[in-house]
Amino acid sequence: MKPDVLVFSPLLPPYLEAMAARYTLHRHDLADEDGKAAMLADVGPRVRAVLVSGHVALTETIVAALPNLEIASCSSAGYDTIDVNALTVRGIPLTNTSDALSDDVADTAMMLALAARRGLVAAHRHVTSGDWGQTGAFPLQSSLRAKRLGIVGMGKIAQAIIPRAEASGMEVAYFSRTEKPGINRPFQPDLMALAQWADILIVIVAGGAGTMNLIDGAVLRALGPQGTLVNVSRGSVVDESALIAALQTGALGHAALDVFWNEPNPNSVLTSLPNVTLYPHHASGTHETRSAMSQLAVDNLDAHFAGAQLLSRVN
Repeated sequence: MKPDVLVFSPLLPPYLEAMAARYTLHRHDLADEDGKAAMLADVGPRVRAVLVSGHVALTETIVAALPNLEIASCSSAGYDTIDVNALTVRGIPLTNTSDALSDDVADTAMMLALAARRGLVAAHRHVTSGDWGQTGAFPLQSSLRAKRLGIVGMGKIAQAIIPRAEASGMEVAYFSRTEKPGINRPFQPDLMALAQWADILIVIVAGGAGTMNLIDGAVLRALGPQGTLVNVSRGSVVDESALIAALQTGALGHAALDVFWNEPNPNSVLTSLPNVTLYPHHASGTHETRSAMSQLAVDNLDAHFAGAQLLSRVN
Protein backbone atom coordinates (compact mmCIF):
# COMPACT_ATOMS: atom_id res chain seq x y z
CA MET A 1 0.00 0.00 0.00
CA LYS A 2 1.28 3.44 -0.91
CA PRO A 3 1.33 5.91 2.01
CA ASP A 4 -1.45 8.51 1.91
CA VAL A 5 -0.16 12.09 1.70
CA LEU A 6 -2.39 15.14 2.15
CA VAL A 7 -1.14 18.00 -0.04
CA PHE A 8 -1.81 21.41 1.49
CA SER A 9 0.84 23.14 -0.65
CA PRO A 10 1.89 21.77 -4.04
CA LEU A 11 5.43 21.21 -5.21
CA LEU A 12 6.55 21.90 -8.75
CA PRO A 13 4.59 19.58 -11.11
CA PRO A 14 7.43 17.17 -12.00
CA TYR A 15 8.02 16.43 -8.32
CA LEU A 16 4.35 15.80 -7.57
CA GLU A 17 4.13 13.58 -10.64
CA ALA A 18 7.14 11.57 -9.47
CA MET A 19 5.65 11.30 -5.97
CA ALA A 20 2.44 9.82 -7.36
CA ALA A 21 4.32 6.64 -8.21
CA ARG A 22 5.20 6.09 -4.54
CA TYR A 23 2.42 7.87 -2.63
CA THR A 24 -1.33 8.32 -2.82
CA LEU A 25 -1.76 12.08 -3.08
CA HIS A 26 -4.88 13.87 -1.85
CA ARG A 27 -5.01 17.41 -3.27
CA HIS A 28 -6.43 19.46 -0.42
CA ASP A 29 -4.92 22.54 -2.12
CA LEU A 30 -7.22 22.13 -5.14
CA ALA A 31 -10.49 21.71 -3.22
CA ASP A 32 -12.98 24.46 -2.36
CA GLU A 33 -13.80 25.13 1.29
CA ASP A 34 -16.54 22.51 1.49
CA GLY A 35 -14.35 20.06 -0.35
CA LYS A 36 -11.43 20.66 2.01
CA ALA A 37 -13.55 19.81 5.04
CA ALA A 38 -15.00 16.74 3.35
CA MET A 39 -11.55 15.53 2.29
CA LEU A 40 -10.18 15.96 5.80
CA ALA A 41 -13.05 13.97 7.25
CA ASP A 42 -12.82 11.28 4.58
CA VAL A 43 -9.11 10.61 4.26
CA GLY A 44 -7.82 12.18 7.49
CA PRO A 45 -7.65 8.85 9.38
CA ARG A 46 -5.55 7.32 6.57
CA VAL A 47 -3.13 10.17 6.10
CA ARG A 48 0.43 9.41 7.19
CA ALA A 49 2.17 12.51 5.83
CA VAL A 50 1.37 16.08 4.83
CA LEU A 51 3.03 18.43 2.35
CA VAL A 52 2.74 21.99 3.66
CA SER A 53 4.42 25.38 3.37
CA GLY A 54 4.70 28.56 5.39
CA HIS A 55 1.91 30.07 3.29
CA VAL A 56 -0.91 27.84 4.56
CA ALA A 57 -2.15 27.05 8.04
CA LEU A 58 -1.55 23.68 9.65
CA THR A 59 -3.47 24.18 12.88
CA GLU A 60 -3.89 22.10 16.01
CA THR A 61 -7.42 21.28 14.83
CA ILE A 62 -6.16 19.94 11.50
CA VAL A 63 -3.40 17.95 13.18
CA ALA A 64 -5.99 16.44 15.52
CA ALA A 65 -7.99 15.32 12.48
CA LEU A 66 -5.00 13.29 11.29
CA PRO A 67 -4.65 10.58 13.96
CA ASN A 68 -2.10 8.55 12.01
CA LEU A 69 0.07 11.44 10.86
CA GLU A 70 3.77 10.55 10.97
CA ILE A 71 5.55 13.51 9.31
CA ALA A 72 4.93 17.05 8.06
CA SER A 73 7.21 18.05 5.19
CA CYS A 74 7.30 21.82 4.68
CA SER A 75 8.44 22.98 1.26
CA SER A 76 9.47 26.45 2.47
CA ALA A 77 12.00 27.73 4.96
CA GLY A 78 9.39 29.59 7.01
CA TYR A 79 6.85 27.63 9.02
CA ASP A 80 5.20 30.29 11.20
CA THR A 81 1.73 29.23 9.97
CA ILE A 82 2.32 25.70 11.24
CA ASP A 83 1.48 24.72 14.83
CA VAL A 84 4.82 23.15 15.63
CA ASN A 85 3.79 22.41 19.22
CA ALA A 86 0.78 20.39 18.05
CA LEU A 87 3.15 18.23 16.03
CA THR A 88 5.85 18.02 18.67
CA VAL A 89 3.60 16.84 21.49
CA ARG A 90 2.64 13.87 19.33
CA GLY A 91 6.22 13.20 18.29
CA ILE A 92 5.55 14.13 14.67
CA PRO A 93 8.65 15.56 12.95
CA LEU A 94 8.47 18.75 10.90
CA THR A 95 11.04 19.33 8.17
CA ASN A 96 11.68 22.45 6.09
CA THR A 97 13.83 23.53 3.15
CA SER A 98 16.15 26.21 4.55
CA ASP A 99 19.18 24.34 3.25
CA ALA A 100 17.93 24.64 -0.34
CA LEU A 101 17.28 28.36 -0.49
CA SER A 102 20.00 30.07 1.56
CA ASP A 103 22.06 31.25 -1.41
CA ASP A 104 19.24 32.78 -3.42
CA VAL A 105 17.73 34.55 -0.41
CA ALA A 106 21.17 35.87 0.56
CA ASP A 107 21.64 37.10 -3.02
CA THR A 108 18.27 38.84 -2.87
CA ALA A 109 19.10 40.52 0.43
CA MET A 110 22.26 41.96 -1.10
CA MET A 111 20.44 42.86 -4.31
CA LEU A 112 17.88 44.85 -2.32
CA ALA A 113 20.56 46.54 -0.24
CA LEU A 114 22.51 47.56 -3.34
CA ALA A 115 19.38 48.63 -5.25
CA ALA A 116 18.30 50.79 -2.34
CA ARG A 117 21.66 52.42 -1.70
CA ARG A 118 22.29 53.07 -5.42
CA GLY A 119 18.73 54.25 -6.17
CA LEU A 120 18.12 51.62 -8.85
CA VAL A 121 14.36 52.12 -9.16
CA ALA A 122 14.60 55.91 -9.38
CA ALA A 123 17.57 55.66 -11.74
CA HIS A 124 15.59 53.36 -14.03
CA ARG A 125 12.82 55.96 -14.16
CA HIS A 126 15.40 58.68 -14.78
CA VAL A 127 16.41 56.88 -17.97
CA THR A 128 12.99 55.75 -19.19
CA SER A 129 11.30 59.11 -18.55
CA GLY A 130 13.84 61.02 -20.63
CA ASP A 131 14.93 63.02 -17.57
CA TRP A 132 18.55 61.99 -18.13
CA GLY A 133 18.62 63.86 -21.42
CA GLN A 134 16.39 66.72 -20.30
CA THR A 135 17.58 67.46 -16.76
CA GLY A 136 21.05 65.93 -16.62
CA ALA A 137 22.89 63.36 -14.58
CA PHE A 138 21.26 61.28 -11.86
CA PRO A 139 22.17 62.37 -8.30
CA LEU A 140 25.13 60.74 -6.60
CA GLN A 141 24.25 57.74 -4.46
CA SER A 142 25.85 55.76 -1.60
CA SER A 143 28.40 52.97 -1.94
CA LEU A 144 28.21 49.73 0.04
CA ARG A 145 31.95 49.75 0.55
CA ALA A 146 33.06 50.67 4.07
CA LYS A 147 29.47 50.66 5.32
CA ARG A 148 28.32 48.85 8.46
CA LEU A 149 25.90 45.97 8.03
CA GLY A 150 23.84 44.78 10.98
CA ILE A 151 22.20 41.39 10.50
CA VAL A 152 19.19 40.57 12.65
CA GLY A 153 19.22 36.79 13.06
CA MET A 154 22.02 34.34 12.41
CA GLY A 155 20.61 31.23 10.78
CA LYS A 156 21.81 29.62 7.57
CA ILE A 157 20.62 32.45 5.33
CA ALA A 158 22.25 35.11 7.48
CA GLN A 159 25.47 33.13 7.42
CA ALA A 160 25.29 33.10 3.62
CA ILE A 161 24.89 36.89 3.61
CA ILE A 162 28.15 37.47 5.51
CA PRO A 163 30.64 36.56 2.73
CA ARG A 164 28.58 38.44 0.16
CA ALA A 165 28.57 41.57 2.30
CA GLU A 166 32.26 41.33 3.10
CA ALA A 167 33.07 40.85 -0.58
CA SER A 168 31.39 44.25 -1.06
CA GLY A 169 33.70 45.77 1.53
CA MET A 170 31.18 45.93 4.38
CA GLU A 171 31.80 45.51 8.09
CA VAL A 172 29.40 42.98 9.65
CA ALA A 173 27.93 42.56 13.12
CA TYR A 174 24.83 40.69 14.19
CA PHE A 175 22.02 40.41 16.72
CA SER A 176 20.47 37.10 17.73
CA ARG A 177 18.85 35.52 20.78
CA THR A 178 22.23 34.00 21.62
CA GLU A 179 25.76 34.29 20.30
CA LYS A 180 26.36 31.68 17.62
CA PRO A 181 29.49 29.53 17.85
CA GLY A 182 31.83 29.63 14.90
CA ILE A 183 30.51 32.87 13.37
CA ASN A 184 33.55 34.93 14.42
CA ARG A 185 31.85 38.25 13.76
CA PRO A 186 30.90 40.80 16.42
CA PHE A 187 27.80 39.73 18.35
CA GLN A 188 25.59 42.55 19.62
CA PRO A 189 23.01 41.37 22.18
CA ASP A 190 21.25 44.76 22.09
CA LEU A 191 19.16 45.27 18.94
CA MET A 192 18.92 49.02 19.49
CA ALA A 193 22.70 49.28 19.76
CA LEU A 194 23.12 47.31 16.54
CA ALA A 195 20.66 49.60 14.73
CA GLN A 196 22.49 52.71 15.98
CA TRP A 197 25.80 51.28 14.77
CA ALA A 198 24.58 50.08 11.36
CA ASP A 199 24.18 51.86 8.05
CA ILE A 200 22.14 48.93 6.71
CA LEU A 201 20.05 46.50 8.74
CA ILE A 202 19.12 43.18 7.11
CA VAL A 203 16.36 41.28 8.90
CA ILE A 204 16.35 37.51 8.47
CA VAL A 205 14.61 35.85 11.41
CA ALA A 206 11.71 33.41 11.63
CA GLY A 207 8.20 34.84 11.71
CA GLY A 208 5.61 34.14 14.37
CA ALA A 209 4.54 35.56 17.71
CA GLY A 210 8.07 35.60 19.12
CA THR A 211 9.36 38.09 16.52
CA MET A 212 6.22 40.11 15.78
CA ASN A 213 7.08 43.83 15.48
CA LEU A 214 10.65 43.09 16.55
CA ILE A 215 11.71 45.98 14.31
CA ASP A 216 9.65 48.75 15.87
CA GLY A 217 9.68 52.53 15.66
CA ALA A 218 12.54 52.87 18.12
CA VAL A 219 14.75 50.52 16.10
CA LEU A 220 13.91 52.37 12.88
CA ARG A 221 14.74 55.74 14.44
CA ALA A 222 18.02 54.30 15.73
CA LEU A 223 18.89 53.17 12.20
CA GLY A 224 18.27 56.75 11.21
CA PRO A 225 17.66 59.08 8.26
CA GLN A 226 20.65 57.75 6.33
CA GLY A 227 19.89 54.15 7.20
CA THR A 228 18.48 51.36 5.06
CA LEU A 229 16.22 48.57 6.31
CA VAL A 230 16.17 45.33 4.28
CA ASN A 231 13.55 42.74 5.22
CA VAL A 232 13.78 39.24 3.72
CA SER A 233 12.15 37.42 6.63
CA ARG A 234 8.43 37.94 7.27
CA GLY A 235 6.32 41.07 7.09
CA SER A 236 5.16 40.56 10.67
CA VAL A 237 8.70 41.11 11.97
CA VAL A 238 8.50 44.85 11.15
CA ASP A 239 5.92 47.19 12.66
CA GLU A 240 4.54 48.36 9.32
CA SER A 241 2.71 51.41 10.70
CA ALA A 242 5.92 52.56 12.36
CA LEU A 243 7.84 51.84 9.15
CA ILE A 244 5.47 53.98 7.07
CA ALA A 245 5.71 56.83 9.57
CA ALA A 246 9.52 56.65 9.68
CA LEU A 247 9.76 56.70 5.88
CA GLN A 248 7.27 59.55 5.56
CA THR A 249 9.01 61.76 8.13
CA GLY A 250 12.56 60.94 7.06
CA ALA A 251 13.35 59.24 10.38
CA LEU A 252 14.43 56.29 8.22
CA GLY A 253 16.18 56.78 4.91
CA HIS A 254 15.00 53.80 2.87
CA ALA A 255 13.31 50.41 3.14
CA ALA A 256 13.95 47.52 0.76
CA LEU A 257 11.32 44.84 1.29
CA ASP A 258 10.67 41.35 0.00
CA VAL A 259 7.87 40.73 2.52
CA PHE A 260 4.84 42.63 3.80
CA TRP A 261 2.10 42.43 6.40
CA ASN A 262 -0.60 41.94 3.78
CA GLU A 263 0.43 39.69 0.91
CA PRO A 264 -0.17 39.78 -2.02
CA ASN A 265 -1.91 43.13 -1.47
CA PRO A 266 0.47 45.28 0.61
CA ASN A 267 -0.49 48.63 2.05
CA SER A 268 -0.76 51.11 -0.82
CA VAL A 269 0.54 53.92 1.38
CA LEU A 270 3.75 51.98 1.88
CA THR A 271 4.14 50.96 -1.75
CA SER A 272 3.58 54.51 -3.04
CA LEU A 273 6.42 56.02 -1.02
CA PRO A 274 9.45 57.20 -3.01
CA ASN A 275 11.99 55.77 -0.56
CA VAL A 276 11.06 52.11 -0.86
CA THR A 277 12.42 49.32 -3.07
CA LEU A 278 9.99 46.41 -3.36
CA TYR A 279 10.14 42.75 -4.35
CA PRO A 280 7.08 40.40 -4.33
CA HIS A 281 8.15 37.85 -1.66
CA HIS A 282 10.26 36.17 -4.29
CA ALA A 283 13.70 35.86 -2.70
CA SER A 284 13.78 32.12 -3.37
CA GLY A 285 12.02 32.53 -6.71
CA THR A 286 14.42 30.92 -9.15
CA HIS A 287 13.93 27.75 -11.16
CA GLU A 288 16.99 26.24 -9.53
CA THR A 289 16.05 26.95 -5.93
CA ARG A 290 12.36 26.09 -6.21
CA SER A 291 13.39 22.79 -7.78
CA ALA A 292 15.83 22.15 -4.95
CA MET A 293 13.14 23.03 -2.39
CA SER A 294 10.67 20.61 -3.98
CA GLN A 295 13.31 17.90 -4.09
CA LEU A 296 14.24 18.37 -0.43
CA ALA A 297 10.59 18.20 0.62
CA VAL A 298 10.26 14.90 -1.24
CA ASP A 299 13.59 13.60 0.05
CA ASN A 300 12.45 14.14 3.65
CA LEU A 301 9.31 12.11 3.01
CA ASP A 302 11.29 9.37 1.30
CA ALA A 303 13.78 9.28 4.17
CA HIS A 304 11.01 8.94 6.73
CA PHE A 305 9.27 6.07 4.99
CA ALA A 306 12.61 4.35 4.37
CA GLY A 307 13.41 4.58 8.08
CA ALA A 308 16.39 6.84 7.39
CA GLN A 309 17.51 10.02 9.11
CA LEU A 310 15.58 13.13 8.07
CA LEU A 311 17.59 15.68 6.11
CA SER A 312 16.30 18.91 7.62
CA ARG A 313 14.27 18.35 10.77
CA VAL A 314 12.95 21.40 12.61
CA ASN A 315 11.50 20.04 15.90
